[in-house]
Amino acid sequence: MNKPLNITQKPKLTKKGQETRSRIIVAAAELMYEQGVARTTIEDVQHKANISSSQMYHYFKEKKELVLEVISYQTSKVIGNHRRYLSDLDSFEALNAWRDFIVDIQIKRNCEGGCPLGSLASELVEINTEAHQEIMSSFFEWEDSIRKGLRYMLNRGELNSNADPDKLALALLAALQGGLLLTQVRRDPEPIIIALDTMIEHINSFKKI
Repeated sequence: MNKPLNITQKPKLTKKGQETRSRIIVAAAELMYEQGVARTTIEDVQHKANISSSQMYHYFKEKKELVLEVISYQTSKVIGNHRRYLSDLDSFEALNAWRDFIVDIQIKRNCEGGCPLGSLASELVEINTEAHQEIMSSFFEWEDSIRKGLRYMLNRGELNSNADPDKLALALLAALQGGLLLTQVRRDPEPIIIALDTMIEHINSFKKI
């Protein structure tokens, strides 16, 4: 006799099942980024992912489960893109390359959409405790990624001993998020350019001579 499946244990997915589940998450992430979480219905996701309602229910019993997966997906995507620059942040050239990467994205998007994680945060942190915790962890991870890069610069001798990677990382992330929001509101890249350039100039004041 087969051992009964524990109801709290998720069944292992086949390769096709994993692909379908991933397609649902990506479709939901794109829709929630474009039109917001509240305005994105399960039916919207089904249509975009080209699946049936029974398939949707098989992978996600409730919308809140899907929202948490979208947060995880956007975290991996956003921080993964930034980490390409931050993991090798051992020079001011690398820091400026990261700045150019961010500005270039906004220009290509016509300054629409803002930060995927920031957009989720603005909608969810006050109304969804689980989502709040996930988003907070995502921003801590992003902050830590910046901190590691700056600490690497300090250890490599790019920054003097007065530099505080913890404070600089938090300030840089705050400047990034505020700059992205104002760039979205104004449909103008100037806010993100000024925010990042000002912070980089401040970090440059700790440059070891």
